[in-house]
Amino acid sequence: MDQTPQASAAASRLERPRPADDAPADTPTASAGSPEQRLDDEDYPAYSMGRAAEILGVTPAFLRSLGAAKLIEPLRSEGGHRRFSRYQLRLAARARELVDTGTALEAACRIIILEDQLAEALRINEELRQRR
Repeated sequence: MDQTPQASAAASRLERPRPADDAPADTPTASAGSPEQRLDDEDYPAYSMGRAAEILGVTPAFLRSLGAAKLIEPLRSEGGHRRFSRYQLRLAARARELVDTGTALEAACRIIILEDQLAEALRINEELRQRR
């Protein structure tokens, strides 16, 4: 059951629940609807590279390195610019926290992937318990 961090990250992203009326998240126009719906959608790619870096207090190079490590895969605008969601910013903030405490980038990405998978499993378990 050994998976590479890249495979785990991809599996984790694929398993994230979405409201049924959302468009696929592989386009910058995902979650088309009212502005209120997009603001509430944590997967909506609302932040540019510069804004995301500013919010997190990191460099764009750090965000690119997270993409290279396959922790986050920002969507691209029609012009080819990276766009980040609030969910991706949370993952990047956690990566920065781990890296700042001395954890290697690849190890930090693996830790975050496992944390994300655990949170999803706990959410599913709670959902199943409530159905009983």
